[in-house]
Amino acid sequence: MTRRIVRIRARLPLKLPIKVLCRENADYEWTEKSRLIDVNQFGAGFTLTRPVEVGRLVQLTAPLPHQLRCFDQLEQMYAVWSLVRHISVMQSDPIIFRAGVAFIGKRPPASYEEDPATLYDPLPIKLGQSVMWSVTRRPPVKQRRETRLAIPLEVLVETFDDEGKPGQREHTVTEAISTLGACILSSLEVEAGRVVKITSLTDGVTLFGAIRSRQIMPDGIARLGIEFIGERWPLEREASFLYQHPAVSISQQPTGPSSHPHK
Repeated sequence: MTRRIVRIRARLPLKLPIKVLCRENADYEWTEKSRLIDVNQFGAGFTLTRPVEVGRLVQLTAPLPHQLRCFDQLEQMYAVWSLVRHISVMQSDPIIFRAGVAFIGKRPPASYEEDPATLYDPLPIKLGQSVMWSVTRRPPVKQRRETRLAIPLEVLVETFDDEGKPGQREHTVTEAISTLGACILSSLEVEAGRVVKITSLTDGVTLFGAIRSRQIMPDGIARLGIEFIGERWPLEREASFLYQHPAVSISQQPTGPSSHPHK
């Protein structure tokens, strides 16, 4: 969920070009060229055509003015690792996201190199000592914040390729769902950390989610544990989602180039 952010210093409205690098896991990364919305020494806001989850680390590269830098004053471009603090839908058609990040430094922590899918929380900035945020690994969730209900909903699951375009598509069904996440039967070859798009086939509700786990069960079908990004699934309309057929059919339909692994 997006958390309330208290800004230390006002940001300047600079529409500079940027490049965003995100590694969703050890085998998959993507880059996107975009533009800043606003920026200061502590962080920045910018647009994306695909979502990133709060707590993820991304690298921003931009020609920032020297007075807004904390290092690399003589370099043409400023490449800074950043913690995603906020993500929201800015425009729906075509979809555009607004992301807000906090700058953490020239290099990511060692734990990120070990596992790029690691999520982080910010530590308080000590004014007068540093203008960079420090981060700590987010502790594992021991118990779900909300109980999932055994409701089978027909959904379309889509992956993204390295350009943010649809990769693989699969018509399938949820095994359990809450407003915060879902367990989905799937034959897609995707690992924890990847972000997918989930669309209800009944009424067109679309959300994005991060894969938290992938387990193959005794019936031979894998289950994806997914946490929704930015928004909640509208379960108050669950009656219209009920899956009407007794047999579950999972069909994988690649519609474009599959996601490229990190090299």
